[in-house]
Amino acid sequence: MISTNYHNPVLLAESVEGLNIIEDGIYVDATYGGGGHSREILSRLGEKGQLIAFDQDFDSKSNLIDDNRLLFINENFMYLKKFLKLNNISKLDGILADFGVSSYQIDKPERGFSYRFEADLDMRMDNNSSLTAYEIINKYTSEDLNKMFKNYGELNNARKITREIINNRAKNEIKTTTQLNEIIHPLIPNRISNKILSRVYQSIRIEVNNELEAIRSLLKQTVELLKVGGRISLISYHSLEDRIVKRFFKTGKFQGEIEKDIYGNYSLPYKIIEKLIVPNQTEINRNIRARSAKLRIAERV
Repeated sequence: MISTNYHNPVLLAESVEGLNIIEDGIYVDATYGGGGHSREILSRLGEKGQLIAFDQDFDSKSNLIDDNRLLFINENFMYLKKFLKLNNISKLDGILADFGVSSYQIDKPERGFSYRFEADLDMRMDNNSSLTAYEIINKYTSEDLNKMFKNYGELNNARKITREIINNRAKNEIKTTTQLNEIIHPLIPNRISNKILSRVYQSIRIEVNNELEAIRSLLKQTVELLKVGGRISLISYHSLEDRIVKRFFKTGKFQGEIEKDIYGNYSLPYKIIEKLIVPNQTEINRNIRARSAKLRIAERV
Protein backbone atom coordinates (compact mmCIF):
# COMPACT_ATOMS: atom_id res chain seq x y z
CA MET A 1 0.00 0.00 0.00
CA ILE A 2 1.26 3.49 -0.83
CA SER A 3 1.96 5.56 2.26
CA THR A 4 0.27 8.92 1.82
CA ASN A 5 2.60 10.57 4.30
CA TYR A 6 5.87 9.12 3.02
CA HIS A 7 6.61 12.03 0.73
CA ASN A 8 4.43 14.51 -1.13
CA PRO A 9 5.82 14.52 -4.68
CA VAL A 10 7.06 18.00 -5.52
CA LEU A 11 6.39 19.56 -8.93
CA LEU A 12 4.59 16.36 -9.86
CA ALA A 13 2.79 17.46 -13.02
CA GLU A 14 5.62 19.66 -14.27
CA SER A 15 8.35 17.05 -13.82
CA VAL A 16 6.40 14.21 -15.43
CA GLU A 17 5.06 16.35 -18.27
CA GLY A 18 8.65 17.37 -18.92
CA LEU A 19 9.45 13.75 -19.83
CA ASN A 20 7.13 13.99 -22.85
CA ILE A 21 6.13 10.35 -22.23
CA ILE A 22 5.44 7.97 -25.10
CA GLU A 23 3.10 5.09 -24.29
CA ASP A 24 5.45 2.21 -25.06
CA GLY A 25 8.59 3.91 -23.73
CA ILE A 26 11.03 2.78 -21.05
CA TYR A 27 11.50 5.21 -18.16
CA VAL A 28 13.44 5.43 -14.91
CA ASP A 29 12.33 6.97 -11.64
CA ALA A 30 15.71 7.20 -9.92
CA THR A 31 14.26 8.21 -6.53
CA TYR A 32 11.13 6.13 -5.91
CA GLY A 33 10.42 7.14 -2.29
CA GLY A 34 6.67 7.00 -1.72
CA GLY A 35 5.98 6.25 -5.38
CA GLY A 36 4.25 9.55 -6.23
CA HIS A 37 6.21 10.34 -9.38
CA SER A 38 6.22 6.66 -10.40
CA ARG A 39 2.45 6.44 -10.11
CA GLU A 40 2.04 9.47 -12.37
CA ILE A 41 4.49 8.07 -14.95
CA LEU A 42 2.66 4.72 -14.96
CA SER A 43 -0.65 6.50 -15.52
CA ARG A 44 0.72 7.84 -18.80
CA LEU A 45 2.28 4.61 -20.04
CA GLY A 46 0.50 2.06 -22.21
CA GLU A 47 0.43 -1.71 -21.67
CA LYS A 48 3.84 -2.14 -23.32
CA GLY A 49 5.48 0.70 -21.43
CA GLN A 50 7.98 0.00 -18.64
CA LEU A 51 9.16 1.87 -15.56
CA ILE A 52 12.29 0.99 -13.62
CA ALA A 53 12.39 2.56 -10.16
CA PHE A 54 15.45 2.89 -7.92
CA ASP A 55 15.63 3.66 -4.21
CA GLN A 56 18.39 2.72 -1.80
CA ASP A 57 16.18 3.10 1.29
CA PHE A 58 14.85 -0.27 2.47
CA ASP A 59 11.70 1.39 3.84
CA SER A 60 10.65 2.47 0.34
CA LYS A 61 9.84 -1.17 -0.48
CA SER A 62 6.74 -0.88 1.71
CA ASN A 63 5.29 1.60 -0.82
CA LEU A 64 5.52 -0.55 -3.94
CA ILE A 65 2.83 -0.06 -6.55
CA ASP A 66 1.21 -3.30 -7.72
CA ASP A 67 1.81 -2.97 -11.46
CA ASN A 68 3.54 -5.49 -13.72
CA ARG A 69 5.04 -2.63 -15.76
CA LEU A 70 7.07 -1.56 -12.69
CA LEU A 71 10.48 -3.03 -11.89
CA PHE A 72 11.75 -1.88 -8.48
CA ILE A 73 15.47 -1.99 -7.69
CA ASN A 74 16.43 -1.40 -4.05
CA GLU A 75 19.75 0.28 -4.88
CA ASN A 76 21.38 3.69 -5.24
CA PHE A 77 20.85 5.30 -8.64
CA MET A 78 24.65 5.48 -8.94
CA TYR A 79 24.35 1.89 -10.19
CA LEU A 80 21.78 2.72 -12.85
CA LYS A 81 23.71 1.36 -15.84
CA LYS A 82 24.74 -1.83 -14.02
CA PHE A 83 21.20 -2.84 -13.09
CA LEU A 84 19.72 -1.85 -16.43
CA LYS A 85 22.28 -4.11 -18.10
CA LEU A 86 21.37 -6.96 -15.73
CA ASN A 87 17.78 -6.55 -16.90
CA ASN A 88 18.72 -6.37 -20.60
CA ILE A 89 17.86 -2.70 -20.96
CA SER A 90 20.29 -0.62 -22.99
CA LYS A 91 18.39 2.57 -23.84
CA LEU A 92 15.83 4.76 -22.08
CA ASP A 93 13.21 7.25 -23.20
CA GLY A 94 13.35 9.30 -20.03
CA ILE A 95 14.74 9.67 -16.51
CA LEU A 96 13.26 11.48 -13.52
CA ALA A 97 14.95 12.13 -10.18
CA ASP A 98 13.81 14.02 -7.09
CA PHE A 99 17.03 14.55 -5.12
CA GLY A 100 17.52 15.09 -1.42
CA VAL A 101 16.00 13.60 1.70
CA SER A 102 12.32 12.60 1.76
CA SER A 103 9.72 13.95 4.18
CA TYR A 104 9.41 10.44 5.57
CA GLN A 105 13.11 10.22 6.33
CA ILE A 106 13.14 13.67 7.94
CA ASP A 107 10.07 12.99 10.07
CA LYS A 108 11.16 9.56 11.30
CA PRO A 109 13.19 10.52 14.39
CA GLU A 110 15.27 7.35 14.61
CA ARG A 111 16.81 8.03 11.18
CA GLY A 112 18.64 11.04 12.67
CA PHE A 113 18.13 13.36 9.69
CA SER A 114 16.57 16.23 11.61
CA TYR A 115 17.88 18.47 14.38
CA ARG A 116 14.27 18.75 15.61
CA PHE A 117 14.22 15.26 17.15
CA GLU A 118 16.49 13.52 19.61
CA ALA A 119 18.04 10.51 17.90
CA ASP A 120 21.27 8.65 17.38
CA LEU A 121 23.50 10.30 14.78
CA ASP A 122 22.72 8.19 11.71
CA MET A 123 21.50 9.96 8.51
CA ARG A 124 21.95 6.94 6.23
CA MET A 125 19.63 6.76 3.23
CA ASP A 126 20.91 3.23 2.64
CA ASN A 127 20.19 1.39 5.88
CA ASN A 128 23.02 -1.08 5.15
CA SER A 129 25.74 1.52 4.68
CA SER A 130 28.59 1.42 7.20
CA LEU A 131 29.27 5.18 7.31
CA THR A 132 27.02 7.07 9.75
CA ALA A 133 26.85 10.62 11.05
CA TYR A 134 28.26 9.26 14.32
CA GLU A 135 31.40 8.03 12.55
CA ILE A 136 31.88 11.39 10.84
CA ILE A 137 31.39 13.54 13.94
CA ASN A 138 33.55 11.36 16.17
CA LYS A 139 36.25 10.07 13.80
CA TYR A 140 36.86 12.64 11.06
CA THR A 141 39.92 14.85 11.37
CA SER A 142 39.61 18.56 12.03
CA GLU A 143 40.61 19.26 8.43
CA ASP A 144 37.97 16.90 7.02
CA LEU A 145 35.19 18.26 9.24
CA ASN A 146 36.03 21.84 8.36
CA LYS A 147 36.09 21.02 4.64
CA MET A 148 32.72 19.24 4.92
CA PHE A 149 30.98 22.10 6.73
CA LYS A 150 32.50 24.70 4.41
CA ASN A 151 31.85 22.91 1.12
CA TYR A 152 28.55 21.15 1.81
CA GLY A 153 27.01 23.54 4.34
CA GLU A 154 28.54 26.74 2.93
CA LEU A 155 29.07 27.81 6.55
CA ASN A 156 31.18 30.89 7.25
CA ASN A 157 31.86 29.67 10.79
CA ALA A 158 32.82 26.14 9.73
CA ARG A 159 36.17 26.29 11.52
CA LYS A 160 34.59 27.42 14.78
CA ILE A 161 31.98 24.63 14.65
CA THR A 162 34.70 22.10 13.87
CA ARG A 163 36.83 23.27 16.78
CA GLU A 164 33.95 22.91 19.26
CA ILE A 165 33.13 19.41 18.00
CA ILE A 166 36.78 18.35 18.32
CA ASN A 167 37.02 19.80 21.85
CA ASN A 168 33.80 18.17 23.02
CA ARG A 169 34.43 14.74 21.54
CA ALA A 170 37.82 14.66 23.31
CA LYS A 171 35.86 14.55 26.57
CA ASN A 172 32.90 12.36 25.56
CA GLU A 173 31.61 10.72 22.41
CA ILE A 174 28.95 12.72 20.58
CA LYS A 175 26.22 10.15 20.04
CA THR A 176 22.95 12.02 19.54
CA THR A 177 21.43 14.93 17.64
CA THR A 178 20.70 16.63 20.98
CA GLN A 179 24.37 16.51 21.98
CA LEU A 180 25.40 17.94 18.61
CA ASN A 181 22.80 20.70 18.85
CA GLU A 182 24.03 21.69 22.32
CA ILE A 183 27.55 22.10 20.96
CA ILE A 184 26.46 24.27 18.04
CA HIS A 185 23.77 26.46 19.66
CA PRO A 186 26.19 28.72 21.62
CA LEU A 187 28.05 29.51 18.38
CA ILE A 188 25.10 30.99 16.47
CA PRO A 189 22.53 33.77 17.03
CA ASN A 190 19.06 32.51 17.99
CA ARG A 191 17.44 34.32 15.05
CA ILE A 192 19.29 32.14 12.53
CA SER A 193 19.78 28.98 14.61
CA ASN A 194 17.39 26.87 12.52
CA LYS A 195 19.05 27.99 9.29
CA ILE A 196 22.55 27.17 10.53
CA LEU A 197 21.52 23.84 12.08
CA SER A 198 19.86 22.90 8.79
CA ARG A 199 23.12 23.57 6.95
CA VAL A 200 25.16 21.62 9.50
CA TYR A 201 22.86 18.61 9.15
CA GLN A 202 22.75 19.01 5.37
CA SER A 203 26.53 18.89 5.16
CA ILE A 204 26.75 15.77 7.32
CA ARG A 205 23.96 14.05 5.39
CA ILE A 206 25.63 14.80 2.04
CA GLU A 207 28.87 13.30 3.33
CA VAL A 208 27.21 10.20 4.81
CA ASN A 209 25.40 9.43 1.58
CA ASN A 210 27.97 10.71 -0.93
CA GLU A 211 25.08 12.60 -2.49
CA LEU A 212 26.84 14.99 -4.85
CA GLU A 213 29.07 12.31 -6.34
CA ALA A 214 25.96 10.15 -6.84
CA ILE A 215 24.33 12.97 -8.82
CA ARG A 216 27.45 13.41 -10.97
CA SER A 217 27.57 9.68 -11.60
CA LEU A 218 23.90 9.62 -12.62
CA LEU A 219 24.32 12.52 -15.02
CA LYS A 220 27.35 10.94 -16.72
CA GLN A 221 25.46 7.66 -17.18
CA THR A 222 22.41 9.36 -18.68
CA VAL A 223 24.44 10.55 -21.68
CA GLU A 224 25.01 6.95 -22.71
CA LEU A 225 21.63 5.57 -21.64
CA LEU A 226 19.15 8.10 -23.02
CA LYS A 227 17.98 7.79 -26.61
CA VAL A 228 18.29 10.84 -28.84
CA GLY A 229 15.16 12.83 -28.05
CA GLY A 230 14.90 11.25 -24.61
CA ARG A 231 14.17 13.59 -21.72
CA ILE A 232 15.67 14.03 -18.27
CA SER A 233 13.73 15.79 -15.51
CA LEU A 234 15.62 16.60 -12.28
CA ILE A 235 14.44 18.24 -9.06
CA SER A 236 17.04 19.77 -6.72
CA TYR A 237 16.64 21.33 -3.29
CA HIS A 238 19.78 23.32 -2.62
CA SER A 239 22.35 25.24 -4.62
CA LEU A 240 25.00 22.51 -4.52
CA GLU A 241 22.74 20.04 -6.34
CA ASP A 242 21.30 22.63 -8.70
CA ARG A 243 24.70 23.96 -9.78
CA ILE A 244 25.81 20.47 -10.79
CA VAL A 245 22.66 19.87 -12.86
CA LYS A 246 22.62 23.36 -14.39
CA ARG A 247 26.26 23.21 -15.47
CA PHE A 248 26.00 19.70 -16.88
CA PHE A 249 22.90 20.53 -18.93
CA LYS A 250 24.56 23.68 -20.21
CA THR A 251 28.08 22.40 -20.92
CA GLY A 252 28.11 18.62 -20.60
CA LYS A 253 30.80 18.97 -17.94
CA PHE A 254 31.09 19.62 -14.21
CA GLN A 255 34.07 21.95 -14.58
CA GLY A 256 36.37 23.31 -17.23
CA GLU A 257 35.67 24.52 -20.74
CA ILE A 258 32.98 23.19 -23.08
CA GLU A 259 34.41 20.52 -25.39
CA LYS A 260 34.40 20.97 -29.17
CA ASP A 261 34.27 18.36 -31.91
CA ILE A 262 36.87 18.02 -34.69
CA TYR A 263 35.13 20.75 -36.68
CA GLY A 264 35.29 23.25 -33.84
CA ASN A 265 31.62 22.95 -32.93
CA TYR A 266 30.53 22.64 -29.35
CA SER A 267 29.79 19.02 -28.40
CA LEU A 268 26.84 19.18 -26.05
CA PRO A 269 24.86 16.11 -24.93
CA TYR A 270 21.73 18.02 -23.93
CA LYS A 271 19.38 20.70 -25.15
CA ILE A 272 17.67 22.62 -22.36
CA ILE A 273 13.91 22.34 -22.81
CA GLU A 274 12.59 24.62 -20.12
CA LYS A 275 13.91 27.49 -18.08
CA LEU A 276 14.15 26.84 -14.36
CA ILE A 277 10.78 25.75 -12.95
CA VAL A 278 9.87 26.36 -9.31
CA PRO A 279 6.70 25.56 -7.33
CA ASN A 280 3.89 28.09 -7.32
CA GLN A 281 2.58 29.55 -4.08
CA THR A 282 -0.35 27.14 -3.99
CA GLU A 283 1.99 24.14 -3.91
CA ILE A 284 4.23 25.80 -1.32
CA ASN A 285 1.21 26.49 0.89
CA ARG A 286 0.23 22.83 0.58
CA ASN A 287 3.76 21.51 1.15
CA ILE A 288 6.21 23.93 2.79
CA ARG A 289 9.17 21.68 1.90
CA ALA A 290 8.53 22.43 -1.77
CA ARG A 291 9.67 26.03 -1.34
CA SER A 292 13.32 25.33 -2.22
CA ALA A 293 12.65 22.93 -5.12
CA LYS A 294 14.12 23.66 -8.56
CA LEU A 295 13.21 21.63 -11.64
CA ARG A 296 15.39 21.48 -14.74
CA ILE A 297 14.46 19.58 -17.91
CA ALA A 298 16.68 18.71 -20.87
CA GLU A 299 16.60 16.57 -24.00
CA ARG A 300 19.31 14.26 -25.34
CA VAL A 301 20.66 15.43 -28.69
